[in-house]
Amino acid sequence: MLLSAVILTAVGCKKTQESEDVVHDSFSQAKQVVALASPPGDVVGKLVVGYQAWFGCLGDGSPFNSWKTWGPNPPSPGHINVEMWPDVREYTTTYQTGFANLGNGQPAKLFTSYSQQVVNTHFLWMRQNGIDCAALQRFGSALAADPRDLNWRNGNVPMVKAAAETYGRKFFIEYDISGWTNFQSEIKTDWTTRMQTHTSSTAYAKQNGKPVVSLWGIGVSGRPGNNAVWTDVINWFKTQGCYVIIGVKRDWRNDATNMSAYNQANMIQPWTVGSMNGIAGANNYVSTLSADFAYCNSHNQDYQPVAFPGFAWSNWHTGAQNEIPRLHGDFLWRQFYNIRNNNIPSVKVAMFDEYNEGTAIAKAAENASMKPSNQYFLTLDADGVACSSDFYLRLTRDGAKMIKGQIPLTANHPTSHQ
Repeated sequence: MLLSAVILTAVGCKKTQESEDVVHDSFSQAKQVVALASPPGDVVGKLVVGYQAWFGCLGDGSPFNSWKTWGPNPPSPGHINVEMWPDVREYTTTYQTGFANLGNGQPAKLFTSYSQQVVNTHFLWMRQNGIDCAALQRFGSALAADPRDLNWRNGNVPMVKAAAETYGRKFFIEYDISGWTNFQSEIKTDWTTRMQTHTSSTAYAKQNGKPVVSLWGIGVSGRPGNNAVWTDVINWFKTQGCYVIIGVKRDWRNDATNMSAYNQANMIQPWTVGSMNGIAGANNYVSTLSADFAYCNSHNQDYQPVAFPGFAWSNWHTGAQNEIPRLHGDFLWRQFYNIRNNNIPSVKVAMFDEYNEGTAIAKAAENASMKPSNQYFLTLDADGVACSSDFYLRLTRDGAKMIKGQIPLTANHPTSHQ
């Protein structure tokens, strides 16, 4: 999912331990009286990650069997679409790029998402780090445009299903309607003829006893449809027995034209990636966060805010390197803190494997020794603190615990950087 970044000023913000304890006590009491639309299930009261699963490599045996999403054939200096270089040490098969060796002398190789071993590894990381559920992205505009894309997406779902079943995680289909001109009819056909069958899996996410489906781009600028179309599609999925999440723009409550469509959804998920910067930016969003949650509660809807670790896409599009800094975990933690401090029980982290926009929490290059020596990539030590490749997975684990009330509310993350 792509949105331009908006840069805001970052300043520090700290609380004393005494005030944190007071806030924690208040949270514990308030949590007992907040009336939520739904009880805890596979998405309410859980931490969900967006899962792209869109990377391909030449020779991987996929429907494309060529470089996909990483960059051109082959990815090489100046020809790369990702901001971060992944840590590939746990994948059994990787593929040679056109880059020079990594700083540590190892060959510059990448992974394919069209691999059961890779998907298994990702879901193992999810289990190890308390990630409850993955929203598997399904980009509708490509399904009819290129049969290879349709076959890729259709073939990838069973891999995700198998991995989720193996590692005790949940997953659900998240449709992205960007550029999908005929989505009103085609999404219904795709669901009934291809995707609905996967809901029989024990790993397919259910909320209120209903299979979950997400529609991203409802009311978002530049996405197809209008109030009547979005209302029709949301309600159609509800007639299919689904629990419907909609991904909407950050300021959705100011959109009176489309409010009747928003009101049909079971869960509202405003998209915030790129729209805030630093601790001050995260704190400035609190009033919106609180008002969104109150609106959803008053309309018997669930609410799922989006948190992200940082943002940059200088290798893929224009923009500054390290445009929205991660602040060695402090930025993401502040978002978790604000969600918990507002008694909100659910969160989506964007994204698990989005190396393109620099939002991935999956394992990534720690420093220059783990990236190609002849190309810029954002590394996890960019903000002056050395972080292990799994730091953001572990930070997400601790954030999930805090939001669920399993550890106290704390302004400073407890996660070790190494």
